[in-house]
Amino acid sequence: MEALFDAALRRIAEGGGPPFRPFDARAEYHAFVDGRRREDGVRSFLAARGIVLPEGSAADAEDAMSVAALARRKQAMFMAALRERGADPAAGAVDLLRAARRARLPVAVVSASRNCAAVLAAAGLDRLVDLRVDGVDAAALGLPGKPAPDTFLEAARRLGVLPARCVVFEDALAGVEAARRGGFGLVVGVDRGGQAEALREHGADLVVRDLTEVAVAEA
Repeated sequence: MEALFDAALRRIAEGGGPPFRPFDARAEYHAFVDGRRREDGVRSFLAARGIVLPEGSAADAEDAMSVAALARRKQAMFMAALRERGADPAAGAVDLLRAARRARLPVAVVSASRNCAAVLAAAGLDRLVDLRVDGVDAAALGLPGKPAPDTFLEAARRLGVLPARCVVFEDALAGVEAARRGGFGLVVGVDRGGQAEALREHGADLVVRDLTEVAVAEA
């Protein structure tokens, strides 16, 4: 992510744009990229820096300076990292999902990523969820991405559960905001470090450090 945005920012600065300032992999990632669709994340980050690029299209050259081309490069870098390093489940995720299964609680994964299926499989979580609504579904159905609540609402609809009866676990600010806007019963923010207050400000009812702090009550 840093390599992608830093290279783009250098080119923009060399072309007469704002002076080069490195991408902040913590603050700017969480504020503008995390939880959003690839194109939305690119657009949101650049807008925060006062930069507007052409939207572009799939026909753009690989090194083109457009939202579409940057998003495509981001995808290629992500897939290379996934192949090389795989994906580790978040702390407590496996135990929580197994407990939900024992309690017969339906579970959906909602992700802005078009790579959601590959990531779940790489992390060994694909057999522990009932369904997913991801970037592929959002594109096919014309659903706006987070912080709009539409993908969460689609997951609740497929599960056959009213949003007010659902618990949402989210570590992205855009995702927490989406769940709050969707009227979900309980929104739990998962703080990956230093953004507990921001999660609350975006609508989290409570914040945990990781999923090991969550338990499923026996019926």
